[in-house]
Amino acid sequence: MVVAALLSTAADPTPSPARADNPIIQTMYTADPAPLVHNGRVYLYTGHDEDGSSSSFNMKDWRVWSSDDMANWTDHGSPLSLDTFSWAGANAWAGQAVERNGMFYWYVPTSERTTGQFAIGVAVSNSPTGPFWDALGHPLVMNGEIDPSVFIDTDGQAYLYWGNPNLWYVKLNADMISYSGAVTQVPLTTQGFGTRPGSTERPTLYEEGPWVYKRGSLYYNVFAAQCCQEFIAYSTAPTATGPWTYRGTVMPAQGNAFTNHAGVIDFKGNSYFFYHNGALPGGGGFTRSVAVEQFSYNADGTIPQMNMTTAGPPQVGTLNPYVRQEAETIAWATGVETEWTAAGGMNVGWIENGDSIKVKGVAFGTGARTFSARVASATSGGTIELRVDGPNGPIVGRCAVAGTGGWQTWADVSCPISGATGTRDLYLNFTGGSGFLFNVDYWRFAV
Repeated sequence: MVVAALLSTAADPTPSPARADNPIIQTMYTADPAPLVHNGRVYLYTGHDEDGSSSSFNMKDWRVWSSDDMANWTDHGSPLSLDTFSWAGANAWAGQAVERNGMFYWYVPTSERTTGQFAIGVAVSNSPTGPFWDALGHPLVMNGEIDPSVFIDTDGQAYLYWGNPNLWYVKLNADMISYSGAVTQVPLTTQGFGTRPGSTERPTLYEEGPWVYKRGSLYYNVFAAQCCQEFIAYSTAPTATGPWTYRGTVMPAQGNAFTNHAGVIDFKGNSYFFYHNGALPGGGGFTRSVAVEQFSYNADGTIPQMNMTTAGPPQVGTLNPYVRQEAETIAWATGVETEWTAAGGMNVGWIENGDSIKVKGVAFGTGARTFSARVASATSGGTIELRVDGPNGPIVGRCAVAGTGGWQTWADVSCPISGATGTRDLYLNFTGGSGFLFNVDYWRFAV
């Protein structure tokens, strides 16, 4: 994988504290974040830029991640791809998921196979992490435009918005896979969406990527503005259908990507703004990465202008090391990738000498005595070197990993631990010979 190679060679193996958390995914390129809060976790639905995409969008699937602390993110793989839709041709672009009555509906744009025209499809699952299946067997709507955003109002009425170069909406029925009434075009007025300088063809700032939500009695439409390079702007309205009033810039044009795409949530008493940039090694306009900032609304309900950072938001809570933790739960990774395991779920693989994983805010309490991990190796293995406080911090344990006879032939290893007390950042540093060393499925500490 190109990004893994770049991260292991181009990235500084000793990350500074300021670089610790953004972008929040480092094992692949991600784009178009769509966060969803459900049962005390944030589920993050993203697009996936394939490695080496230097001159066009090469996107074949969508991915899911989750976190309960906004610092450590668990990779749930790809439960939805172009292959899910028999009618889809290409272009797994920006979508959004929502929960209703215990089911999860994921609205995504893709080009229709026979015409090449962009359409909006809907996939459904009984789990936020999938698998998802095509709810209809055909597009929900098709008018050649992209970037669906779904919103369920406090009265139960659901809306689907989308569009580039225009902005559209429909009222979804309670089944979330059909709609009532006509597809309605939103008037793009300069009062509602700002004035685009030097353009008569597109007089407003609205470009694409609407994200519609409600806070109190006010409706917000956060959108990508004025290509290219896009910035993030927003408008507000007294109803879900307008009239909209332009409010200004949320995030200026920044980062090494000509697009941006916003998602906004409240979680555990804080507000969060998700976006993407091209900040990872090898990143750019077609190899993007999702990041997030914590923010507070102004007293009058307006959104403050914010900048991209490398620090990311503070951790909310801590991670419990005394229960099973998936190896793909990561605050920062260098060099590694993830993959599906033969038994289901994900594991960390493609581990080479010098690669590492950071897990933030691990609550060891009075102290751990042992560490165990589920591992597999088709070679001679290597060592998991456990450090705290930094990648070169104190060593609290070393676990030898021997060959198991295959990359999906799993065995348990364990080792004694000393010095892991309090709440510390944990680093799993991987050492060994040349080539790939071993895979890790999950780990835990014990007292």
